[in-house]
Formats: sequence, C-alpha cells, structure tokens
Amino acid sequence: MATANMTNSTLRLVFNEGVDAISGKEVFKTKSFSNVKTVATADQLYAISILLEPLQQRSLFKIERNDSSELRQA
Repeated sequence: MATANMTNSTLRLVFNEGVDAISGKEVFKTKSFSNVKTVATADQLYAISILLEPLQQRSLFKIERNDSSELRQA
C-alpha cells in the first residue's frame, strides 16, 4: 500500500481576456501564486481568490489549485 504526502500547492487564477479577433476563440490570462500552504482548504483558497478579483483588471473565469504529492510505500 502506498501513501501520498502533499509537498507543494499552487493557486492559479484564470481571467477572461476577451475574444481573439482573428480566430474568434476566447483568450485567457493566468496568475499563479506558488508556495500556498498545503493545509489550506478549498474554502480558504476560494475566499482569498474572490477577495483578489476586484484588484484585477480582468474578470475571473475560474480558480484552480494544483497540488504535488510525494508517493511512498507504507
């Protein structure tokens, strides 16, 4: 049996940049915040993301959390 130990977490905010004039596809810009506490909950990350949104020039499209874990045999 293996166990997972979360070692790193990153918060990524994805903003809507608009529509590309040539392709007609939506364009997104991202801002990443590294070294997020691995014990931070989804509620905490969501709350801080919502607080950061009014400080940005673009509208928030989605919030992502990227975690890295180290797997070991138990």
